[in-house]
Amino acid sequence: MTRPTFFVLAWLLLFPASVAMGAEGSAAKVDVVVVAMFERGEIEGDEPGEFQHWIERYPMAEQWDFPGGPYPIRGDGNGVIAICVGGGVINAAASIMALGFDPRFDVSEAYWVVAGIAGGDPADASLGSAFWARHVVDGDLLYEIDAREIPDDWPYGLIPLGTKRPASSPRDLTGSWSLDSMHFPLDQTLVDWAYEKTKDTSLGDTPAMREFRQQFSSHEAARRPPFVGVGDTLSSSTYWHGALLNQWANDWVSLYAGEGANFVTTNMEDSGTLTAIERLDNLSRADASRVLVLRTVSNYSMPPSDRRATWSVTAPYPDRGLPALDAAYRVAEPVVRALASGETP
Repeated sequence: MTRPTFFVLAWLLLFPASVAMGAEGSAAKVDVVVVAMFERGEIEGDEPGEFQHWIERYPMAEQWDFPGGPYPIRGDGNGVIAICVGGGVINAAASIMALGFDPRFDVSEAYWVVAGIAGGDPADASLGSAFWARHVVDGDLLYEIDAREIPDDWPYGLIPLGTKRPASSPRDLTGSWSLDSMHFPLDQTLVDWAYEKTKDTSLGDTPAMREFRQQFSSHEAARRPPFVGVGDTLSSSTYWHGALLNQWANDWVSLYAGEGANFVTTNMEDSGTLTAIERLDNLSRADASRVLVLRTVSNYSMPPSDRRATWSVTAPYPDRGLPALDAAYRVAEPVVRALASGETP
């Protein structure tokens, strides 16, 4: 017996045929997959993470055990399912691949809507704001030199694999290692459609958020009330922080995604999610052109000018990040409903 055959049989043995198959004995066709990254405590009835709002508000009453991920899969009974992949690039990739090979679900033509919180560049973002990404860039695959040993003429100690110094333009990547999981351009028409549909969404603001963002006296965008925008995201399992690394993030996104790209949010999973979807696309199990990534700002990626990074990286999120969690659902929900009803760009 070949390994693929063994694993398919193992999956079928784990789940009863009545659950594993659709009405006609085939996998259930999925229209939209909502991707959340983490949950706090229980998945219902307590303080929410990214998963709970979808279960309670959408709502998604159907449930399937999912040994391939950290949480059950939930569904609305009408073509929409939600998965919580677990924090970090590796967990995201593993969970999405497990879903793609789960015989109960056919996600080959599904839209994928990633909706979660992130750090935000104060040059572009304010707390509680939501940004649709046009580009996802990986920030893990690199050389790193300890900060105490960075050459005086280097802006930071992070450089592309295979190079000898920081790169300032794509031309400097000549000779670097060729990797196909560094840059994920998303479908521009789909992203613009999602933005137009949600750009006027009312987002919650609170006294704690207003007080916190006023510390950023040199960043006009950081002091704005929450808004919906378009901005690219850098994915890294390392929770990096500080003004110098924020400069690196801006440079890195432009380096790999092009001069038109703009780093706005920093997340810990999306390059894993996109890598898995692209691999599934290669196997005709997913469509990588049908991916949307929405990230909402729970905190800033660097401190105010009068604060140290050591304080800022562990400072409590205003209102525990709950407004950003609410925004992730509030902005993504109408897009999910539109896609599920057959509305597309």
